[in-house]
Amino acid sequence: MQKIELTFNSDGLIPAIIQDVDNNEILMLAYMNKESLEKTLETGKTWFFSRSRQELWNKGATSGNFQDVAKILYDCDKDTLLIKVKQTGVACHRGTRSCFTETL
Repeated sequence: MQKIELTFNSDGLIPAIIQDVDNNEILMLAYMNKESLEKTLETGKTWFFSRSRQELWNKGATSGNFQDVAKILYDCDKDTLLIKVKQTGVACHRGTRSCFTETL
């Protein structure tokens, strides 16, 4: 596999858009650091970095709403990830399938 140099922000984070692999629904946005990205690649499940708790978290570890990674893409600037997943249960911590339910 080719080595890609992603661009992490000054806090060492990169935004990750999570999308359903089957229907392309946008489920959530979270942030990853290098360690959470490595754990995601190793386990095939999504891992993120919590900015509020300053720690790694595995999506679904407490709720059972796991995300099985199907594909990870990056944008042209290499500063945003798009992670296509098979979602188990809901993605949002508020109990909805997607975090994007409100209209502006």
